[in-house]
Amino acid sequence: MIAAQAALETRMLLRHGEQLLLTVVIPTLLLVLFSAVDIIDTGEGGDTVAGRVAFLAPGILALAVLSTAFTGQAIATGFERRYGVLKRLGASPLPRWALLTAKSCSVAVTLLLQLVLLCAVALALGWSPAGGVAGVLAALVLLVPATVALSALGLLMAGTLRAEATLAAANLVFVLLIFGGGVVVPLENFPDAVARGLELLPVAALSEGLRDVLQQGAPLPWGTVALLTGWAVAATAAAARWFRWE
Repeated sequence: MIAAQAALETRMLLRHGEQLLLTVVIPTLLLVLFSAVDIIDTGEGGDTVAGRVAFLAPGILALAVLSTAFTGQAIATGFERRYGVLKRLGASPLPRWALLTAKSCSVAVTLLLQLVLLCAVALALGWSPAGGVAGVLAALVLLVPATVALSALGLLMAGTLRAEATLAAANLVFVLLIFGGGVVVPLENFPDAVARGLELLPVAALSEGLRDVLQQGAPLPWGTVALLTGWAVAATAAAARWFRWE
């Protein structure tokens, strides 16, 4: 039942034009645009396309997680809740925990396809990730708790706010974190006090962690893993406690 529901959720998402715009088109366009044109300060090496791609690719991967796991899921689930879809599914033989598991599996499948596409585009633009296999494995370790955390936060928002409020809030968070989450603007460009606060956000932590392992070739930042895991545990507990089906 979980596999069938996950497949259905994935097909619905892939047929949803607005969601594809948010989860696929916008991150890809940002990667291509900011890599091709020197319009933002991306730090050392930002005067070349390769240098800009090296900085932007990890941040755009983090943005992909945000758009799919948080923004897209929050909006879709919010309107399913408003129209009574969740209530009807909750009365079906599929347990409620299994429904949320199926939604998470759908997010994982969609995100995997999205990451493959973005990595292919980045490689075509001249991206050469540092760290080799170890860097890729470290990136995966960072992506898993970040995805869980943002997915749980999206469900929490969808399960507590009205659908219209969820639509507005989720899109606002998405736009703000493009520039304030370390995605396209280095956190070091912000005042120290602001940067220290932004570093605690899951998207910013993921962006900086991915940049450490994929741009700098650094070992896995366990402090970032711990921060993202803490977000994942807290957000999951909050979603389980306050998510409303009606």
